[in-house]
Amino acid sequence: MENEYLTVSQINAYINKKLRMDHNLKNIYVKGEISNYVAHRSGHSYFTLKDEKSQIPAVMFKGRKQSLKFTPENGMKVIVKGKVEVYERDGKYQLYASTMTEDGIGNLHVAFEQLKKKLKAEGLFDDAHKKEIPKYPERIGVVTAQTGAAIRDIITTIRKRYPYCEVLVFSTLVQGDQAAAQITRKIKYAQKFDIDTLIIGRGGGSIEDLWPFNEEVVARAIYECEIPTISAVGHEIDFTISDFVADKRAPTPTGAAMIAVPDTGEVKYKISQLNARLNKNIGSMIEQNRIKLNNLSQKQVLKNPESIYEIKGMTLDNLVTKLEFASKNIITKNKNRLVNLKNKNIMKNPEEIIRMKREPYLRNVDKLNVLNPLLTLKRGYSMTKVEGKVISSAKQVKSGDKLDVEFDDGTVNTRVI
Repeated sequence: MENEYLTVSQINAYINKKLRMDHNLKNIYVKGEISNYVAHRSGHSYFTLKDEKSQIPAVMFKGRKQSLKFTPENGMKVIVKGKVEVYERDGKYQLYASTMTEDGIGNLHVAFEQLKKKLKAEGLFDDAHKKEIPKYPERIGVVTAQTGAAIRDIITTIRKRYPYCEVLVFSTLVQGDQAAAQITRKIKYAQKFDIDTLIIGRGGGSIEDLWPFNEEVVARAIYECEIPTISAVGHEIDFTISDFVADKRAPTPTGAAMIAVPDTGEVKYKISQLNARLNKNIGSMIEQNRIKLNNLSQKQVLKNPESIYEIKGMTLDNLVTKLEFASKNIITKNKNRLVNLKNKNIMKNPEEIIRMKREPYLRNVDKLNVLNPLLTLKRGYSMTKVEGKVISSAKQVKSGDKLDVEFDDGTVNTRVI
């Protein structure tokens, strides 16, 4: 009877074996929408792939996931390459993903947009962080492949336009898995030299060829670079993350060289133009000053400078004459006042004046003495005060008040009973 039964494990193992033997399920491409996405701490990713009518559980192990250029998200439409097998422990079949691309776009494009969005949100693209490119550099650094067409174009253009500038080449890989790390090191190394401008880039190629310039480590190295940077990656239609982070973006390596240095011919032309304008302005100033000088030379004051002092001398003489007259007038008036004072009676007989003034004075003194209360005290009267105030009626005092009774020869202190 036992041979008539199978264990659960045996059933699941049998079904899994059948699925593995099915060549149609060994290497398939499945299109669908991601949902229930979970990035486990182990590094594996678990999700569900669904369409309008059905769904299938899926898993992407850590080793496979590391090759992705973008981060899967819920709602993202993708194409998954993998195989279908049974997860025997749970007795369910699932899709084991080996690669994943976004449906209709491709994983590199997805990674590009995700990193661009991230760095923009952090402010790495803001104009406020952009440094000015020096107009007249003495030394330019170039981070690129030493044998590529880009470096030849850059050096040729610089020598043709501005031969006074020195070019330092920091050779690096510009494509492949090791390129991003090497580009980053060369950007940091270049900052040890006295460089005015740093050009970073390469010639054209596919998105895969240009990808090192879309790596986050390169973008952050450019952002943190203390030297003004020019990104020159690919052709005019190519855009990389480096273009957005750099202080200036050039459409091509040749264009970067044209941005980095001025054209000697244009500089000479501008100098000649400035020289002509300067000579014209100087000539105009000389002519204006010549006219002013001629006008001044025709003035009477310059023809006869003594006239200035003659007029001032006449004015001074008039002032002196007026001062002498005013002084004599004041002296005369004061002399007359003195004579008048001498002729008055008070000056002739001052004793008579004093006598006349004394009699009214003595009469007023007698009147004051009559009113003086102290004289009243001498005649035997007294004056009573309460707290310094003179009282004239018994109604003004009450029992217990302290009285000060003043006599001619002293004061007696008493109290009302």
